[in-house]
Parts: sequence; C-alpha cells; structure tokens
Amino acid sequence: MNRHFRFRKFVEWANWVGMLCCMSVSVFFLVAILGYVLVHGASYIDWEFLTAMPVPAGETGGGIANALVGSFLVVMVASLMALPIGIGAAIFINEFPSHGFGRTVRFLAEVLTGVPSIVVGLFAYALVVVPSGGFSAFSGSVAYAFIMVPIILITAHEALRLVPDSLREASLALGIPKWRTIMGVVLPVSSRALITGAVLAISRALGEAAPMLFTAFGNSFWNVNLTKPIATVPLLIYTYATGPYDDWHQKAWAASFVLLVVVLLTSVLTRAFLRGNSDE
Repeated sequence: MNRHFRFRKFVEWANWVGMLCCMSVSVFFLVAILGYVLVHGASYIDWEFLTAMPVPAGETGGGIANALVGSFLVVMVASLMALPIGIGAAIFINEFPSHGFGRTVRFLAEVLTGVPSIVVGLFAYALVVVPSGGFSAFSGSVAYAFIMVPIILITAHEALRLVPDSLREASLALGIPKWRTIMGVVLPVSSRALITGAVLAISRALGEAAPMLFTAFGNSFWNVNLTKPIATVPLLIYTYATGPYDDWHQKAWAASFVLLVVVLLTSVLTRAFLRGNSDE
C-alpha cells in the first residue's frame, strides 16, 4: 500500500514538474520574441514612420502608411467574405446535422488549417490573378479568406455545440421557427465565442506574407483600388528584411513591432468588450 501510494505521489510530482517545465519554456520563448522585437523595433517608431510613404531604395526615412492601409483593406474584404461562409457552414453542420456530411466538412476544415499559406497563395494566384490578368488587392483578400474560413468554421462549430439543447427546445416549443431560433437564441448565446474565433482568424491572416507574394504583390505608392497591386505590412517586412540596406532592416523590425502591437490591441480590446457585455 505504501509503495503504491509513493508511486502515485511520484507520478503526480513528475507530471507537475513536466507541466511547469513546458509552461516555462513556452513563456520564455514568448517573452524572448516579444522582447527581441521590442528592442530592435520600438526605437525606430515615430509619427513619420506611421504616416509617411516609403522612400526610394537606398534613401533613409519614410514610413509604412500605404502598407498599414493596404493591410486593413485586404483583411477587411477577406473578413467580409470569410465570416458569412465560415459561420454559415458551422450553422449548417451543427443545426441541420447530417452525420456523414458534417464530419466530412469538419475534417476538411481541419485539413485546410494545416495547409501552408504559400500553397494557399499559389491557389489564389491560379484562381484569381491568372484569369484577371494581373495582381490585385482583391486576390490577396481571396487568399486571406481561404486561410480564415476553416478557422472561423471550426471555432464557430465548437461555439454552437456548447449551446444547451434545452434553449433550442424551449424556443421551438413556443412555436418559433427554427431559423428564428438560430438567429434569436443560438447565435446570441454563442456570440462571445464567435467573436473570439473571428479575431483569431483575423490575427492569423494579418501576419501572413507568403500569400501576398502571389496575389497583392506589393506597391511602393499609395493605392486603395482593390483591382491593383497593394502594399501590406507582412509583405513589406519580408521585402525590407531581405533587402541589402541597414535602414530597411530597421524598418522591418519597426514594422514587425507595429504588427505585433496591432494584433495585441485587437485581442485586448475584444476581450474587454466581451467582458463588459457579460457584466451587463
């Protein structure tokens, strides 16, 4: 008995130590990445960097204003495409279950989340760029939408599964049609998880540079036309980081810091908004 008890205590202690080590390693690398970007990028941030246009290669100064606006436009259009598709698909496979079809859709969505982003960019290139005859911001939005849809679908499906069936049954028992039950009961109850999934998908898309190489292509000038090439922050970081100029390398670190701050603020503000609504 004592031997068995000591063995169980040892296993418990070993699991605790293992979890502590894993947590320490994760936190260490997270802090190291954040600290490294902060040290190398924060000192270059000023008002000109955020509001000025890029300068010709080899000159110092300039900013990333066009890339910031470009990223916002591309991600916004991608969200308008991905959110209805992802949430609609999740509603269909959860609220109108067909076991074989639903499992297949969920499995395909999980597979798509593991597809390399550069493959998604190549697919968007063949689907949009080649038929249209040129690179464009819209083709970049299509590539981002392909990345966002499976993430939104999986998170939305999990959120809808957590809604108690008793709420659906109570609504249907009152004679409310199923579509109104979904719109008026299921979606509001799961709204916090749905918003969290949308923010997760947007944050994932914001940091992808590989698809933009095949679609948006980049632009050194000001452009808000979705049918023309456009600059995005991840693509600008890639261009500057692989360039031959020290000033470009500094700008790459600074742009990385800006992108990191944008993602962090988006997550924090979303959590604060959801927490405020839950308190009400």
